[in-house]
Amino acid sequence: MGTIEGVDTVDTNRPSEPSGPRGPRAERKRQAIVTAARTLFLRDGFGVGMDAIAAEAGVSKVTVYNHFGSKEALFTAVVAGAVDQPVTGRPGPDQPAAGAGASGAVARLDRLADADDLRAAFVETARAWVRAVREDHELAALRTLVAAELHRFPDLARAWREGSPTSHHPEVARALRTLADRGRLVIPDLEVATIQLHALLVHPHLVFGHYGATIDDELTEQLVVSGVDMFLDHYAPR
Repeated sequence: MGTIEGVDTVDTNRPSEPSGPRGPRAERKRQAIVTAARTLFLRDGFGVGMDAIAAEAGVSKVTVYNHFGSKEALFTAVVAGAVDQPVTGRPGPDQPAAGAGASGAVARLDRLADADDLRAAFVETARAWVRAVREDHELAALRTLVAAELHRFPDLARAWREGSPTSHHPEVARALRTLADRGRLVIPDLEVATIQLHALLVHPHLVFGHYGATIDDELTEQLVVSGVDMFLDHYAPR
């Protein structure tokens, strides 16, 4: 079985907690700074000044630097928190809790093994997953911004990769393994099947979004239904 580069890699040098001032009051300020920076970076790009970010957050510029040290570090924290929250549904260290988003849809895959009608349940889960990806407009805007700034920050590529669709790989693989263990699908190579499912359902929208284009609702529905049918037909027990 192969591996997806970046998914299982653990960076032991990455800090487990945010640097800077600690405590509830400091954490509230940190969250306010990240929220303000995210808003302004998306609106004005990386060229926005730290004075503007501090004013938006309602703190002093000194406080911003005490928490993050530089605009580059703040930008990286914004990206890390943003990809953690909408894509995986887990609030990052610098983000308040949010809805489950795509993660909630992916979690439904775990229930497919118990579904009476596997195809119908799979289609509904796929619709929810794709809808969550399509409706995350802020993440799409952030993706465009990151693409323009990626060459500046070595840590940014890591933060972005960790929030990419491959971060769902273990969850999807686990659900598919359960389906195979129950005899509802026959999956010789779990890694290949996991990538294929992402490719059929999610990747078209990410690719189109990268170029500023969208797939309309009718075509999206066709892709979801036919994608599920292709996947199930390929891995159905014979």
